[in-house]
Amino acid sequence: MALREFSSVSVGDTLPEKVIPLTRQDLVNYAGVSGDLNPIHWDDDIAKQVGLDTAIAHGMLTMGLGGGYVTDWVGDPAAVTEYNVRFTAVVPVPNDGVGAEIVFNGRVKSVEPENKSVTIALSATTGGKKIFGRAIAVAKLA
Repeated sequence: MALREFSSVSVGDTLPEKVIPLTRQDLVNYAGVSGDLNPIHWDDDIAKQVGLDTAIAHGMLTMGLGGGYVTDWVGDPAAVTEYNVRFTAVVPVPNDGVGAEIVFNGRVKSVEPENKSVTIALSATTGGKKIFGRAIAVAKLA
C-alpha cells in the first residue's frame, strides 16, 4: 500500500470504521508472543478473583490493533511519528466461541502543511462502551 498523499486529506475527514474480532484464543496467542502471561487475560476464575466479570484483552494488544488501524489508513507504519492512548475501560473477552469486537474510528483533527503531517483522533469501543479516552496519532504523509 502506498503512503497517503497529504493533498488528499482535510481536517474533519473520517477514517473508515474497522471492526476487529477478538477471541480467547487470540488472547492466549498474544500472551505467548508478548510474554505477558498474566492469567487475567485467559483464565475466568482468576479474572473473577480480581473483580472482573471475565478475562480481558491485554491493553497493549488493544493499543496495537489501534495502531494497525491507523497505519492501514496512512499506508506505511514508518510514517506514524507519534501514537498515544489513554484507556477508559477494559475489553472483556468471553470464552463463548464468539468473543468480543473492537470498533475503531478516526477523524483528522489537524493538518500541518509545512511538514505534511496530520493528527488523527481515534476512538475504540466494545459493546458500545468507550475503550480509549484520548487517543492521538500523528503521521507524516507524502
